[in-house]
Amino acid sequence: MLTKVVVPLLPLTEAFELGVACEVFGFDRSDEGLPVYDFSLIAAVPEPIRTRFGYDIDVPYDLDRLDDADLIVVSAGGTAASPDGTYVCGTGDGYDLEPLAEKLRAAVARGARVASLCTGAFVLGAAGLLDGRRCTTHWRHAAQLAERFPAATVDSNVLYVQDDNVYTSAGTAAGIDLCLHIVRSAQGAAVANGIARRMVVPPHRDGGQAQYVAVPVPECDSDTLAPLIDWIAENLREDLSVDVLAARVAMSPRTFARRFQAETGTTPARWISDQRVLEAQRLLESTDLSVDAVATRVGFGSAAVLRQHFLRLRRTTPQSYRRTFRAAPVSV
Repeated sequence: MLTKVVVPLLPLTEAFELGVACEVFGFDRSDEGLPVYDFSLIAAVPEPIRTRFGYDIDVPYDLDRLDDADLIVVSAGGTAASPDGTYVCGTGDGYDLEPLAEKLRAAVARGARVASLCTGAFVLGAAGLLDGRRCTTHWRHAAQLAERFPAATVDSNVLYVQDDNVYTSAGTAAGIDLCLHIVRSAQGAAVANGIARRMVVPPHRDGGQAQYVAVPVPECDSDTLAPLIDWIAENLREDLSVDVLAARVAMSPRTFARRFQAETGTTPARWISDQRVLEAQRLLESTDLSVDAVATRVGFGSAAVLRQHFLRLRRTTPQSYRRTFRAAPVSV
């Protein structure tokens, strides 16, 4: 059953994530035969709720509304929940979230769905709901979530995670993916697709967060290796074996491999394959080249090898990446 949906708001609420919950569950689409939810917003703490953009939201502090909710959505807000159960907002003031945490634990125990959007995962973690579970949050905060709640298994590559009746989403727009997933799992694909159509969003996105994360090129200060690294980036389709590269800088293969890893933090093979994926991304975004042609141009040799490395680094396929990031058709 998915009828009553309640969203407890945190200090410095993020407007976008709140808007996602309101749009999916708070909008009346009964004219198209879609369900109408008993939707309400409440304050997670007694103090006034202000958004990060400076305006207040006038909502009641009524945690009892959570007692019979079918779905509780903890939106993003503030900075991060502390292990002691307080929520530290941007001003440094501490707010006691233990009353909310008690309600969240009780909701999970009785079988209700409890979800977080983006950094709302820190509140679930402080309530103990992520212990022993897979979860996610925005990729920029995933390491902090894992450090703060070591009993959780944080996956920074996915758009959302469902672990039993506890749900977590990645950053910002991934909240849409999670909310539609909840609707789909509770009420079927037809309802989720109908809501997505009204929102003008895809009912399901391929891939995960990894395709949105920028991968920096490792810096190299070595007078010997820096010119070689620049040459590699311009010659990705060439034979770039360790033997060949070592010969270019007059080193033994073993010495070269050791020096390269010391300078860049990774092996020559991994660095080169990552650079080939990055160049493949650029070609997939900006050209009409087939995937086979892209693979050849960047030095992978075949679409199958490109796909293997693309999945490793970006957690999606070259074709799915092109559909997501391709602009207008162009030619080269």
